[in-house]
Amino acid sequence: MKNNHILLEGVDLYYSSVAFKERSLKSLLGGLFSVNRTKPEIHDVHALKNINLEIKAGERVGLLGHNGAGKSTFLKMLAGLYPISNGIRVVEGTVRSLFDLSLGFEPDASGRENILYRGLLLGLSPTFMREIEDEVVAFADLGEFIDYPIKTYSAGMQVRLAFAISTAVGGDVLLLDEVIGAGDANFMAKAKQRITNLIEQSEILILASHDFGALTSLCKRGLVFHHGELIFDGAIQDSVQYYKKVNGLE
Repeated sequence: MKNNHILLEGVDLYYSSVAFKERSLKSLLGGLFSVNRTKPEIHDVHALKNINLEIKAGERVGLLGHNGAGKSTFLKMLAGLYPISNGIRVVEGTVRSLFDLSLGFEPDASGRENILYRGLLLGLSPTFMREIEDEVVAFADLGEFIDYPIKTYSAGMQVRLAFAISTAVGGDVLLLDEVIGAGDANFMAKAKQRITNLIEQSEILILASHDFGALTSLCKRGLVFHHGELIFDGAIQDSVQYYKKVNGLE
């Protein structure tokens, strides 16, 4: 029997200051020839601060917080994209995430070739990707463009293909960052239905959104983040009210 769950104890995550420093030739030369130029010291960013929580199988959890509060970082940490700096991170179960949909595309390769590439990035086998290729192509509904290079696609077309690939197979732990917002009405209807199916099939759902309606309809538990800290953990309705109070929205 599966024991899908998430356990975080004292989790800290820092962004290295190296990523924020100027590294262009122009900035380097400007620094060499400037007179008495004092540059501000750049420190590591403490993106997640001492996060402690447990999420069990069957839970539907909504993430609330202002832009930059840490919601997306939290999701990417759970997905294993961002390594933690301190603490314990345990995620049991197959993780499927829906964010950074354009990640992993090779612009000079065709859409059909990118189905294989992105599948490998998601940890799926070449054999499996070949088996679901026709279904992915049909869902993305790109017509003859499926055999054109990705660099000829519009942003919306890329999102449609990425969504079709990323949602072709579900997982035990489903991580969602907002809701897809690209495509015509027909595609949006298909996307909504597929997300609904993935949610129903998943053991654990974690959804980050600014849409209170979506959060309260899909989730039972809410986590409120503020400047990288988890400041409230409770029923979703209470979490929404707490978020509104903290941010002066009442």
